[in-house]
Amino acid sequence: MSLFGLGSRNQKTFRPKKNAPSGSKGAKLQKHIDATLGSGNLREAVRLPPGEDMNEWLAVNVVDFFNQVNILYGTLTEFCTSLNCPTMSAGPKISLQIIACQDRAWHIIFQIYMYYLVPAGFLDQLGMKLFRYEYRWADGVTIKKPIEVSAPKYVEYLMDWLEAQLDDESIFPQKLGAPFPSNFHDVVKTIFKRLFRVYAHIYHSHFQKIVSLKEEAHLNTCFKHFVLFTWEFRLIDKGELAPLCDLVESILQL
Repeated sequence: MSLFGLGSRNQKTFRPKKNAPSGSKGAKLQKHIDATLGSGNLREAVRLPPGEDMNEWLAVNVVDFFNQVNILYGTLTEFCTSLNCPTMSAGPKISLQIIACQDRAWHIIFQIYMYYLVPAGFLDQLGMKLFRYEYRWADGVTIKKPIEVSAPKYVEYLMDWLEAQLDDESIFPQKLGAPFPSNFHDVVKTIFKRLFRVYAHIYHSHFQKIVSLKEEAHLNTCFKHFVLFTWEFRLIDKGELAPLCDLVESILQL
C-alpha cells in the first residue's frame, strides 16, 4: 500500500513506475514501508526499522519517492508546458527580516507574494528575476554549466538523471550484500534536493489546477511524507526548503 497512487484519481505517470531494489532485503523493506504507510502514521513510516541498514533504507525510499513525484507530475503534464512555465520557478523570495535586542532575537518576516500583486511577467520585464526562486539544470556530466530551461524540460532532465542513478548498480546495488559507494549519502541528498524543487514548482505554479483535479489531498499527503523523511535523516539543507518554508514548518509542528 505505497503512497504511489494512493488517494489519487489519476493513474497517469510521467515515467514508468520503478521497482524497489531486487533481492529479499529490498522486498522486505518495501513491505515494511507499505505496512507502516497503511497505518496512516507517517512519522512511524519514515523511521529506520530496528536492525536495518541505513543505506538499504535510503535506497528503497528513493525509489518510493521517485514514484510519488512521478504520478503527481503526471497529472500536470498537459498544463505544465514551456509556454505556461518558461522557467523552473518556485515563487517569490522577497522578505524583510529585522533582528533586534541584545538578549533576545525578534524575527519579523514580511513575505511579499508578488504574483498576487502584479501582473504575470511584470518582474521579468523589470529585470527582477533575482526576486524569484528559479532553478537551473546541470548534471555535472553532459551539462556541466547550469542552464536555464523551462519547467517541463527541467523535470525531464531530472527524471532522466534520476533514472540513470537508480539503474547504475555501482550507486544503487541490486544484489544482496553488494556495497554502496562511499558518497551514497551525498547522492541521496542531491536526489531529494532536486525532487523537492518539483514539489515547490507544483505548489507555487499549479496548486489551483491540482485543486480543480481534486488531487490536493494526495499532493499534501505525499509532501508530508517527503518532508518527514527528509527531516528525519537531514537530507535537505534548511535553506533549500525556503520556497515552502511555511508549509514545511506546519508539517513538522503537527
